[in-house]
Amino acid sequence: MAKMGMFLEMEIGKTGGEEDGVKHEGAIEELFTSSEQVWRVHEALSAISPNFSIAAAFGNFHGVYKAPDGANKVKLAPEILGKHQKYIKDKINSPLDKPTFLVMHGGSGSEKSEIMTAVKNGVVKMNVDTDTQWAYWCGVHKYYQKHSDRLWKQLGGKDNDDGLPNKKKYDPRVWIRAAEESMGARVTVALKDLGSVGRFSPKEELKDDKPVKPYIRAILN
Repeated sequence: MAKMGMFLEMEIGKTGGEEDGVKHEGAIEELFTSSEQVWRVHEALSAISPNFSIAAAFGNFHGVYKAPDGANKVKLAPEILGKHQKYIKDKINSPLDKPTFLVMHGGSGSEKSEIMTAVKNGVVKMNVDTDTQWAYWCGVHKYYQKHSDRLWKQLGGKDNDDGLPNKKKYDPRVWIRAAEESMGARVTVALKDLGSVGRFSPKEELKDDKPVKPYIRAILN
């Protein structure tokens, strides 16, 4: 992989919640990776290639994260990522304050302030699968609500037989496009939260808070 210049993401620690039928049922402490654990991974991988990132757990959840409210006793702690960075910096006497790339898993439902703290401490990528899935579904749902009268049969409306064709309404390319646009808008929000907007795209493509098309195309394709 190093010879090919490939970038590796290494996940360490455990993530709360449930994904693909696998649910975390262990101790809360398992959801927080220690600085020593992060250092050991950094040390091993940096000896091979600089092209890697570490997804260190700091209370992350699969699914929609909810702040502690009785049932959920885990609170996101993105500030500990700064401690990991300092630990590595001291170990290798690095001139960099953030010597390793970090990843935030389970970002769906997180507060913007939590995301900003994570980015401040070296997070370069965030996973928001649950939020983007929901945004995709919302696009389909809104499309159905808007055109529901013409989506009951191939000819005619729900309560009339005017004989007009509905093909342009139920064509998968049409409602899938609506879903993609909805998900694209959610990705744009994430790009803004991460501070990515405007760094690699002409300013005129970012006005009026519209989806950043180059980014969306790269992600959806």
